[in-house]
Amino acid sequence: MNETQTLPASLPLFPLAGCILLPGELLPLNVFEPRYLNMIDDARREGGHIGVIQPEAETATGEPALQRIGTAGRIKSFVETRDGRYLVTLAGISRFALKAEAEAATPYRIGQVDYRPFAHDLAPRPALQGDRSRLIRLLGVWLAGENIQLDWNGLEHMPFEALIDRTAMLAPLPAQARQDLLEAPDSAARQRMVENLVTGLIAARAGGRPQ
Repeated sequence: MNETQTLPASLPLFPLAGCILLPGELLPLNVFEPRYLNMIDDARREGGHIGVIQPEAETATGEPALQRIGTAGRIKSFVETRDGRYLVTLAGISRFALKAEAEAATPYRIGQVDYRPFAHDLAPRPALQGDRSRLIRLLGVWLAGENIQLDWNGLEHMPFEALIDRTAMLAPLPAQARQDLLEAPDSAARQRMVENLVTGLIAARAGGRPQ
């Protein structure tokens, strides 16, 4: 049975501000809050699927409202530390639309989700063509100003579509910009957004002067 057939209609939800998971990418997590330790335990018994989703705003009860789009990930690796934390790596499978939250007795939230708007996520990522050297130069200029070091060798050799998606996930972007990248219809649209975002951030830091 393949991943398409086993994606659950309801998912335990892991709200993470400023964090997205894209299909085909990996997300390392350091889990320590008791309810999410519980969530990982339950997920490992029930197929290993977890929904990563950004919070949107605080509600009157203190529970954050959630964005409407997140990503289903599957637990790829799991290590329990001596102090009781879980070091987990999630593999991104498919984005989902959050239809509603289910009534649940669990300490964590559970969402009713719909994968149909993102059926193409289950196919291999299409190869992208782009000016890798220009993008890496722009990333270098931008991230140097943020005191972030790049793995230049890794960037030079990964597929261009992976470079785009990894930038969307890992670069220090505002939460809403990251959400917009998650919701981009396809990799080509995400590529244009990443390039425009990085160029705009460099220009803003330089007082509007082009680089």
